[in-house]
Amino acid sequence: MRLMGEHAHTVDAKGRIILPADFREELGEHFVITKGHESCLYIYSESSWEALIEELSKKKFSNPKVRAYERFFLAPARVLECDRQGRFLVPSMLRKYALLEKDVVLAGMLDHVEVWSKKEWESYNESAMATIAAESLDDIGV
Repeated sequence: MRLMGEHAHTVDAKGRIILPADFREELGEHFVITKGHESCLYIYSESSWEALIEELSKKKFSNPKVRAYERFFLAPARVLECDRQGRFLVPSMLRKYALLEKDVVLAGMLDHVEVWSKKEWESYNESAMATIAAESLDDIGV
């Protein structure tokens, strides 16, 4: 699966977001949404989700960090589908977690889509570029 690209959209009054057609094609009719890192949301196709769950099930449940991560990641997960207009309803607790109010960015990350508040996306990218630039200069000894 190859989910790529960046799409700007808005959250409507009912909490729905349009899923771009190319993402819908890759994700399929039903897909899974959950909390992601850096205050964004992750969307997986059912097959990618199952592969991820398979990997998580191999981790030692006796480890408190594994249990904490599973609770963070699995408990809020929901199976969704788009309506006829290509919109999906983001559960309110996930909208709150990701600070989704009006303007959003959907970014393809090869095996999943990230959903960001536009403000958080821009802020993250600014700091990431500074980090990348600093590390690149450090790598060449400058």
